[in-house]
This record gives sequence, C-alpha cells and structure tokens, in this order.
Amino acid sequence: MHANEEIWPEASPRFVLTPQLEELVDRALGYLTAGYPINLAGPAGTGKTTLALHLAARLRRPVTLIHGDDEFGSSDLVGSDQGYHKTKLIDNFIHSVVRTEETMKVLWVDNRLTTACRCGHVLIYDEFTRSRPEANNVLLSVLGERLLTLPRPCDGDDGYLEVHPGFRAIFTSNPQEYAGVHKSQDALLDRLITIHMEHYDRQTEAAIAAAAAGVGAEMAEQIVRLVHHFRQRDPTGQHPSMRVAIMLSRVLACRGLSCDPRHALVRAICQDVLRLGGPCGRAAGRRAAVAAGSPSAADDLQQVLDEVWGPARAAEPPSGRPSGCPAGQRACPAHASPEWEEVLV
Repeated sequence: MHANEEIWPEASPRFVLTPQLEELVDRALGYLTAGYPINLAGPAGTGKTTLALHLAARLRRPVTLIHGDDEFGSSDLVGSDQGYHKTKLIDNFIHSVVRTEETMKVLWVDNRLTTACRCGHVLIYDEFTRSRPEANNVLLSVLGERLLTLPRPCDGDDGYLEVHPGFRAIFTSNPQEYAGVHKSQDALLDRLITIHMEHYDRQTEAAIAAAAAGVGAEMAEQIVRLVHHFRQRDPTGQHPSMRVAIMLSRVLACRGLSCDPRHALVRAICQDVLRLGGPCGRAAGRRAAVAAGSPSAADDLQQVLDEVWGPARAAEPPSGRPSGCPAGQRACPAHASPEWEEVLV
C-alpha cells in the first residue's frame, strides 16, 4: 500500500510457472495488452483470483479489487451522494451593512469502479456473477464505448467520465450451477474474452502444492496423485480441488508426517481434509458404495491410500519441521504467514 492508498501488486519470483501456466499467462496478457477485458471462468480452487493478481502485476498498474455480492447495486460500483457541504459567508466590512450568503453542495463520493476508470487502474472483479445482472449494467458502456455514465453531473463532467486509456479489466467467475451465482447478461459476456480454466495437470498442481506448502516435490506429487484419484470419482470431476492438495500438504508437513498410508493420524487427516467423513462430504461413489453394503468409509479410504501411495512408508516430510513445530525450530508453513499471492491457490 502506497501513501496515496493505491495497491501495486508485485510479480513474485516464486510464482509457479509450468509450461501449462506460461501458455495461459501469455494468452491472457496478449488480450489485456490489446485492450480487451478478460473473464477467467472455472470451478473453485483453480487459482483464478491469484492468476488475476499476477496478470495485474505483470501489467505494472495499480489494482482496484471488487468482490461480487448479491446485495450490490450500481451505486456500490459507481458511487453516490454522501451528505452535504454547507458554506456560510457573513460580510460586515461596512459596519452598518451585513450581507449573508449561504451555499449548500451535495457531496459525491466515487466508488471503486469510478476510481479505476478515472485513474487507469486494473480492475479485478472477482466472482462478478455473484452480483445481480442489473448491478453490472453500468459496465456495458465502460467496456464498450469506454465511457462511464454517472447518475448525475459532478465536478464539471456532465455526468460522463471518459475511461482512462490505462484502464484494464479482469473478471473471474464460477460455473452457473454453483450456489449463489447469477446468469450474466449476454451483452456483458459479449464484451469479454472468456478463458475457460479447468484443473491443471498433475505436474502443475504438484509444483503449486510444493511451493505453497513448503514440502518436497516427491511428497507433493503423492498428495496430488491422491487428490486426482478422488477427483476422478466425483461426478462433476471438480472435487476435491487443488486447494485441498495444498491443505493436506501443509497439515502433514506441520505435523512432521509423511505420506504413510498405515499411519492412523495420516488416515484421519486425509479423511478430514478430503471431506470423507459425512454424507455431505463423501467423495463420488461413497453413497452408492455404502448403500450396496461395501466396506466402511475408513476401510475404503485405507484401500485407496494403499492403492495410490503403496503399503510402504512414502516420502519423508521436509527436514527441520518436527511434529508440532516446537519453539526453537524452523516454523512450519501453517504457522508462518502464508504469502498466497506467490502461488496459485
């Protein structure tokens, strides 16, 4: 944060860039450089917001961040009148004559969209489809004619604000079947270049998990392999996400545990993090398996761990991170301050 309260993101050298991500970043930067807004559309846990911040850092422009909200109206994006300013002048220069003059002015306060358009920021509108479509109508002229229509004239602009030439826009959105997501108007989508993001390949997810959790490449690969196994059993192919792989890696590293399928605590942690313990959190196929009288959830998880990780003790946890992270030892990733902007989460 600078003295003028502008947010300037910085591209971190620790940001994970595999060939798959490099190609994605190069495409997105090409669209933005040409002046077109983009929409990073994809399921939860694919790193849309972090990628958007990385792209903004590569553009070397300050950022204005908005999170979609069902309660938003157009004034929450553009701005509104916020009170009055009253001035009273009493002129008694000639003692026998008193002249009084009063003026009252409505105070207009810019909201974030107006600030971004006026100052040439990179607008990151995170989960924009969580806002109602009518609230986003104001974006149509901004992205099309590069003109922001204000509710009333203010400061001599006649109610129209020409968008700064440096203004760029990055949107993110979840699929329409997600809870709390609205269908966006076609006129807005027609102004965006939509990049459909899916879960990354195993190499990319393992690199991200290793960087985010501070674990070795072998351990990260084993955890990502487990996550991919359960994702393939999910009817939508979306759960568990890459975020779960990062959680599992970080927790195991903090406890000083390896990917040992026969360790009782490792199994319990996997069951909690992978959300296998309840009817609402079971992975795909669990309900059908239980209904058919197959082994219990614990037995099923043990079978999967043996299949994916093998019966023998697997990769060692990172050195210098003993169980519980006692005082005097190097802090584990879970106890350190996570720098989420440096990796895709």
